[in-house]
Amino acid sequence: MRQSAFEQFVGESQSALMRHAYALTGDVHASEDLVQDTLVRMAGAWRRVDREGNPLGYARTVMLRLYVSRWRVLRRRPAPQPLVETAEPRDAYAGVDARDAVRRGLAGLPRLQRAVLVLSYLDDMADEDIAELLNRRPATIRSLRSRGLHALRDRFSTSDGAEVGVHRGTN
Repeated sequence: MRQSAFEQFVGESQSALMRHAYALTGDVHASEDLVQDTLVRMAGAWRRVDREGNPLGYARTVMLRLYVSRWRVLRRRPAPQPLVETAEPRDAYAGVDARDAVRRGLAGLPRLQRAVLVLSYLDDMADEDIAELLNRRPATIRSLRSRGLHALRDRFSTSDGAEVGVHRGTN
């Protein structure tokens, strides 16, 4: 039996959509739900999306808007867990601990700040593109990114000024 164009799209792009959703949500189950909700919305508009082209871009836009939407804020979320302590330099799991700390730090950010950071650093999008996607001005995007990075730096800084598990980036 021949696959439909939508089924083919799902098969080819599901892993990319899962990575994107996990970066936004920080939770495997929430990312699966987000991908499923995205694909349900896309299925309803598939003919138009397929005709206009760039279904993966459309899927990412739908996913981001679902993530940022108000009704998702109202969903029950698990309580944030405290950050892990600094790993010793010779610790074989230092990289795992650092990634976990970054995921937890991102989880504590407001939704728009987290979305801007994901789009900026994971998708390498320009401020103007993010602004268009989120219906905000580029200056607002720069402000959200700055506040998000500042919050992460504060979260990972120790009392003596040393960084815990992340490196300061340049804006």
